[in-house]
Amino acid sequence: MAKKDKKKAGKRMKKAQLADLMMSLFQTKSGEVLNLKYIFAELNLNTHPLKMLCMDILYEMLSDDYISEVEKGKYKLNTRGTEMVGTFLRKSNGKNSFIPDGSEESIFVAERNSAHAMNGDRVRIAFYAKCKNREAEGEVIEILERANTNFVGTLEVSKAYAFLITENRTLANDIFIPKDKLKGGKTGDKAVVKITEWPEKAKNPIGQVIDILGVAGDNTTEMHAILAEFGLPYIYPKAVEEAADKIPAEISEEEIAKREDFRNVTTFTIDPKDAKDFDDALSIRKMKDGLWEIGVHIADVSHYVKEGSIIDKEAEKRATSVYLVDRTIPMLPERLCNFICSLRPNEEKLAYSVIFNITDKGEVKDSRIVHTVIKSDRRFTYEEAQNIIETKEGDYKEEVLAMDHIAKILREKRYSAGAINFDRYEVKFEIDEKGKPISVYFKYSKDANKLVEEFMLLANKTVAEKIGKVPAGKNPKVLPYRIHDLPDPDKLDNLSQFIARFGYKLRTSGTKTDISKSINHLLDDVQGKNEENLIETVSIRAMQKAKYSVHNIGHYGLAFDYYTHFTSPIRRFPDLMVHRLLTRYLEGGRTASETKYEELCVHSSDMEQIAANAERASIKYKQVEFMSERLGQIYDGVISGITEWGLYVELNENKCEGMVPIRDLDDDYYEFDEKNYCLRGRKKHRTYSLGDSITIKVARANIEKKQLDFALVE
Repeated sequence: MAKKDKKKAGKRMKKAQLADLMMSLFQTKSGEVLNLKYIFAELNLNTHPLKMLCMDILYEMLSDDYISEVEKGKYKLNTRGTEMVGTFLRKSNGKNSFIPDGSEESIFVAERNSAHAMNGDRVRIAFYAKCKNREAEGEVIEILERANTNFVGTLEVSKAYAFLITENRTLANDIFIPKDKLKGGKTGDKAVVKITEWPEKAKNPIGQVIDILGVAGDNTTEMHAILAEFGLPYIYPKAVEEAADKIPAEISEEEIAKREDFRNVTTFTIDPKDAKDFDDALSIRKMKDGLWEIGVHIADVSHYVKEGSIIDKEAEKRATSVYLVDRTIPMLPERLCNFICSLRPNEEKLAYSVIFNITDKGEVKDSRIVHTVIKSDRRFTYEEAQNIIETKEGDYKEEVLAMDHIAKILREKRYSAGAINFDRYEVKFEIDEKGKPISVYFKYSKDANKLVEEFMLLANKTVAEKIGKVPAGKNPKVLPYRIHDLPDPDKLDNLSQFIARFGYKLRTSGTKTDISKSINHLLDDVQGKNEENLIETVSIRAMQKAKYSVHNIGHYGLAFDYYTHFTSPIRRFPDLMVHRLLTRYLEGGRTASETKYEELCVHSSDMEQIAANAERASIKYKQVEFMSERLGQIYDGVISGITEWGLYVELNENKCEGMVPIRDLDDDYYEFDEKNYCLRGRKKHRTYSLGDSITIKVARANIEKKQLDFALVE
């Protein structure tokens, strides 16, 4: 026990103060039996009232199962003999927590009991029993596996030493760097630093510079910093690029002879105007009146990227291309993704194709999955294809209009079967040559986008059914599926209560189709209303996340019993896995290892989530940069989030989001009501609720922290 605590203990004390000291004493002496005389002496409890108060607290600790009475007057911390293994979550405010394996319940770990564990580390903890009105506590007793020891920040270099100032919300302390471990870094440089040690008594961890990213504030430096922060690669390994350079682009006559030839069938791609990696093309020809042959042709990446090769191993590690606000970090080397595999116009290309015979009424008469050679006649941007749909004029208008007609029927059928229509816009930035955002615009999904989407969905579903649908009594072969579970019932109830304040209703029980139709009805009702974006966001949060797994449970959001990802092997590793397994099975091969492919599915799902987080961080960075030139300007917005530390507000004009800190709401003492999504004033009872319209002024923009602060305008 520290001397200053003893001193403090001798004075008159409140019950909560003494309870804290007693808990701390039992935790320090974990495993030891403490008698009354020792407790009184150690805590300097030398007056009768203090001793009586101590007895009261001991009685409560016993009834709360926090301590046990080994024999009369002798007590021991009750750790329930429990040690647990799980994940440590570090917070810069010291409110660390531990998630045991197989549970979502978190256990509080005070900083003094953290053993300097880092965020995401696998650790073993000793679990302390719960004490009255206190959360369960644990103490890290062993670090089993480090998750990440790399941090991104800005260097501050002095004569004798240097520090990395991190903006990471999981690390309260800056990282000390010896001068000989700086790798040439200077004050103001953004750097990646690896923590090499964190001595037990030291306040700061010690690290060394791994890489200098460039000068803080430079656009490329900041984009690379975002990637490094999420553990994503920002440069392509030279050896992998060199391996790609050796792959020949020419297609041999021998290869063409093995494939179905679609080079003379009308074929085109429809993509964003800035796309370079054309994953998919569509072909169409009339078979007879009312019947069309439509081909969904996908870049045959597996022909070029062999399993186990250096390129394959890099693609597996990355698992996905990453789309930041101003750049793409590709899964495959540029020579493959933008040149050899990309289905560019007027070039012969190898494809893996699903060919449908489909009627004017959207009935699929039959389908086949084949390797093909194609030649795209035309590269349409979405805008060009949309123009044909709207004006009924333009290149290949008969083909484009026929496909649009069929796609609309297919979409209608999906919604009738219970598919959910989350038809959201994307926030995009117009960026100058230096990466500076000059304007914000919204990208909506129109008929041309939906045309492509519908045929991709059909191809993915057809491939999944081909492998997954087997006669009763037979086991399907192993395949990575794209699965989506039913919404969480509690989250649906919360959504139902939340939308009721806007006058909307939602079914939370009944069949899958009943619930999804009710969600669609809600999404239709909010269209064009002020609360549209907010209710769509809260509705999406009520949904489960789609992921990859070899254990198929269907796809709730699409209302498909079988669904996979087959249509984007240039930018997603699961699609490449599906291509390989499909080829193997169609040639009569044996089923693949369930364990191996489930591990790859879990990895792909994790990397997809990390890539999405990095993309959001890059958008947030550009939003803050954009708004930093608009300080003092006034905007209308809507409250988009509420926490104990303030109100998040999304601006109507440009969808940038910032925060009104609770410390700035100085007309009252506001309390956070989690259940009702609101802050409520204690004296005047003024309430700020999720979805309320609000007027703000842009107060502060911290680009480093990607943080916007707003002030209320009354």
